[in-house]
Amino acid sequence: MFGLTPYGKKNALVGKFEDPFKLDNFFENIFNDQLPFYSSNQLKVDISENEKEYVIEAELPGYRKEEISIDLDEDRLTIAAEKNQETEEKGEHYLRRERRFGSLTRSFLVRNINKQAVGAKYENGVLTVVLPKMEPEAKKGTKIEID
Repeated sequence: MFGLTPYGKKNALVGKFEDPFKLDNFFENIFNDQLPFYSSNQLKVDISENEKEYVIEAELPGYRKEEISIDLDEDRLTIAAEKNQETEEKGEHYLRRERRFGSLTRSFLVRNINKQAVGAKYENGVLTVVLPKMEPEAKKGTKIEID
């Protein structure tokens, strides 16, 4: 069976709090950066399945293909994106310089997939990763002789 299970810091927190919307817990979680609901800086994905494959679609608007990496290490698929942007603007009486850095990472536990046939494409801000299922091994019956 295929276990497509996301894991990470923010996902581990869901269900951690008795009542995350109680006022005391809510503010404590905000100041500890542990919100129990979806954070805006988390990589958002859609996961679907058909008879032959699993498909992960990750939203990565504004990233270039070169800024995205996909690693498959044993049963762990990791999608990561990193952006480092610097802007400098000069005028007669001013200088403006801004720097932005951001990264997104999401990992999934993947089992029973054909690792050699995994494919990915990036188009219009959406990364699509296709994970073909392993062909089930034909079970050979054992003939039992009757004495």
